[in-house]
This record gives sequence, C-alpha cells and structure tokens, in this order.
Amino acid sequence: MEKHKEYSIPFSGLKQGKHQFDYKVDNSFFESFGYREFNDAAIDLVVLLNRMSTMLELEMHAEGTVNVDCDLTNEPFDQPVSGTMELVVKFGEEYNDEDDEILIIPHGEHQINIAQLIYEMLVLAVPQKRVHPGVLDGSLESEVLKRLDELQPKETKKDQDKTDPRWDALKNLLTDK
Repeated sequence: MEKHKEYSIPFSGLKQGKHQFDYKVDNSFFESFGYREFNDAAIDLVVLLNRMSTMLELEMHAEGTVNVDCDLTNEPFDQPVSGTMELVVKFGEEYNDEDDEILIIPHGEHQINIAQLIYEMLVLAVPQKRVHPGVLDGSLESEVLKRLDELQPKETKKDQDKTDPRWDALKNLLTDK
C-alpha cells in the first residue's frame, strides 16, 4: 500500500486548466515521517494544480498553527505557521527531484504524490527559535522564568563605572588634540 495515498493527485483524468485540492494536515501526518517536534498541528492546505499539455504547475498555500514547546520555558504554545511553494512538474525519462522548483516524472506516470513536498514546506515554515509570546510581552508566569530571573547576574553601579584599562589609552587619543 502506498504511503500517504490521500496526497496523491491523479492528473491524467483532469482537463487542462486549474484545479483546486484542499487538505487538512494534522500531527499524524508529521508522525508518519518520524517527526515528533510538534505536540499538535492544525493546518489548512490549498493546492492549485494548473494542468497544461506538456507540464503541470503546482501552487501550495498553507495556513494554520502547530503546538510546540517554548525553547526558554518549555511551556507549550500555538505557533502560527504559513507557507507557500510553487513547483513545475515536467515529464522526462526518469524521476528527478534535484531542483527545488522543477520536478521531473517519467512519461507513463498518471499521478503525483505531494506528501514529501508538503512535509518539507511546513517543517521549514516553523521558526528555528520558538519563544512563547508571553515571554516576549512579559505576561507569562512560569517557575522557569522566575528561576532564570533569580539566577541572572546583578549589575551594580560599581560595575557600570569600571572600565577596561586597555581602552583608557585610546580615550586619551581623543582628548590630546
């Protein structure tokens, strides 16, 4: 049985022109790839397929949220995610996906599976550093944040006035004119 069969688009029976396919992507989709960074996912995906006589054009637009853990506090939160991808599918002798914008499939193919493309687009749409919005605006109350604040080094007035003696000679250059 083919993996991610629901993401296979049978283009051979479609008329020339634009066709729209709608998908709901959840966390089970990512888990099937062995990706367990998300606690939950709710993403709406719209795929526009423009079928022409010699090639296919795919436009994918995704909007939604993924529930991830904050890198600072480890508190879960919903991270907004949006992504787009455009791809040209051409027909050739053998399968070739070396180019990011052009996919070549064999002449006899009658469908295209876009699951891997969706996976890559959505995983790359999530920021590398995930910070809870409550940390940024100061509204999050967390034991981790309280502990980090307690352990933060305290800066005193004496530390602010203290300068590095190596730079004092350079300051004299400005005043020796």
